[in-house]
Amino acid sequence: MKAVLPAAGLGTRLLPITKELPKEMLPIFVRSVNDGLCLKPMIQAIFEQLYDFGFREFVIIVGRGKRAIEDHFTPDKGFIELLKMKNKHSMAVELESFYNKILTSNIVFVNQPEPRGFGDAVLAARSVVNDPFLLHAGDTYIISKNDEHLKRLFDVHKKFGADTTILIQEIEDPRAYGVIEGKEVSEGVILVESLEEKPEKPRTNLAIMPVYIFDPVIFKALEIIKPGKGGEIQLTDAIQKLVDWGLKVYAVKLKQDEQRLDIGTPQTCWESLMLSYNYFKKE
Repeated sequence: MKAVLPAAGLGTRLLPITKELPKEMLPIFVRSVNDGLCLKPMIQAIFEQLYDFGFREFVIIVGRGKRAIEDHFTPDKGFIELLKMKNKHSMAVELESFYNKILTSNIVFVNQPEPRGFGDAVLAARSVVNDPFLLHAGDTYIISKNDEHLKRLFDVHKKFGADTTILIQEIEDPRAYGVIEGKEVSEGVILVESLEEKPEKPRTNLAIMPVYIFDPVIFKALEIIKPGKGGEIQLTDAIQKLVDWGLKVYAVKLKQDEQRLDIGTPQTCWESLMLSYNYFKKE
C-alpha cells in the first residue's frame, strides 16, 4: 500500500516564516537513533513513523515553493562526511538512518499547481495511485504507544470491509475541523452517517484527524464535487459523497493518552513543540 502525504499548503497562518520554508519543515521533538531527543521536520517524522510501520511506497504532494522538502529527501553523503570530520558523529548517525530509509523506499513527488484545497491536493495523486492507500497530512503527527493508532485504523478497515476509514478525536470545540455523525458499532468505532466541514454549529464533538485509508473511488468523488468552504475542494465533502453512494465509511477514535501534534497555527506549533518534548523526554 502507498502512503500519500499532502504537503502543498501555503501555510499562510504561519507567515512570515512560511514565505520560503514549508510549514511541513517546521520541527517537533522525537526520539533519536541514539535514544536521545532531537528536532526533526514534521514531514520527516511522519515519513519515518510510516516507514517503521512498514510502508515503502510514498507519494508526497508538493506545490510552488516546496523545493525544500524535495531537497531534504535527497541524500547528501558529502554533508555526512563533513559532520564526521567535525566530530558530529551523533548527527551523522541520525542522518544516515534517515537516508537509508529514503534509499530503501520508493518516493514520488507530485506537484499541485495551484493551492485549491486539501481535496485538490489528494486528487493530484490519482495518476500514481491505483489501489487502496493511506492518506496522511504532512502537518499533523500522532503520538501513540507502538503506533497503535495506525494498527487500529488498519484493523477496523479490514474487519468491517470498509471503503474508507478515518481517524477522529473528541474535541471540545470542533468548529475548525471536519465533523462526523454516526452510530458506534464497537468501542471506539463509528459507522459514519454524515460529515460536515468546519460547521458553525457542530452536531457532535467528533473531529476528523487527517489520517485516512481510502479506496481509489475517492478520486471519483473528488472529481465531481464542487468547491466548498473557502472556495476550496474539501476532502470532507468527497467523503460525504461516498456515504451518499452507499459506501461504507468508518471512523476510529483516538484514545485519551494519544497525542495529536498540529503545526497549522503559531499556537499549535508552539504546543506541538512542548507536547513532543515532554512526551519523548519521559520515554
